[in-house]
Amino acid sequence: MISLVVAAFLLAGAYGCGVPAIRPLMHRIVGGVEAVPHSWPWQISFQYLNNSEWHHNCGGSLIADNWVMTAAHCIHENLTFRVVLGKHNLKVSETESVAIEIAPKNMFIHKNWDRDFATNGYDIALLKLTSPVTLSKEIDLICIPKAGTLLPNNYPCYATGWGRLYTGGPPPDKLQQVLLPVVDHATCTKPDWWGNISSKLVCAGRDSNTSVCNGDSGGPLNCWGADKRWEVHGIASFGSAYGCNLEKRPSGFTRVSAFNDWISQIMVNN
Repeated sequence: MISLVVAAFLLAGAYGCGVPAIRPLMHRIVGGVEAVPHSWPWQISFQYLNNSEWHHNCGGSLIADNWVMTAAHCIHENLTFRVVLGKHNLKVSETESVAIEIAPKNMFIHKNWDRDFATNGYDIALLKLTSPVTLSKEIDLICIPKAGTLLPNNYPCYATGWGRLYTGGPPPDKLQQVLLPVVDHATCTKPDWWGNISSKLVCAGRDSNTSVCNGDSGGPLNCWGADKRWEVHGIASFGSAYGCNLEKRPSGFTRVSAFNDWISQIMVNN
């Protein structure tokens, strides 16, 4: 039974995802830019409630019409969370957006995640929506890469999110995107780079002027696949404790292709 469901999950990932109705801006410039509205329609805002107001906490990716993938470290006990889909500007009302509160029982964190050792990997979580969302040009799915996929050094990918524009800087109202080429594991684990980090992670971003930052956590590393569809190869996980834009400290992402079985099992069993 499980194998049939997994096959269906992978089939959906091959044919029903990763093709936005609105084309994203494929820039090759240093630094982030505002995204074309709704050109990354799987991007979500994971928000928490405080003093009767919702606040952006992390990003995430819509991988099925009732499942969102984000980072485990984005989830905290005793907080009320919701997922907001179809957003571009967090500060204005957008009729195409949908907000869905997430019950604690519908948040699934990988059992091996350890908040004290982010470089060990396993910074992945799934959020089950109370009901499937209607897909549209503003709300759509991203594909999951094939199990074990490793992208070559310098492969161009894009991180997206509402994280701070620079270390200590302001968070943007509008969704941003930044080109972050992949840094292969052999380079990223050099002693003067990140050193000993898990193979379940993927590093991205060679230039000291480009990285993800606070608020981008959980969001996707979007990479163009061979079948001309966008795939989520990474979940924004960590950066340097000393700032968001440092030389030889590329952004660390949970490598999604290391967790295909776990993703499928959670979806099947829940």
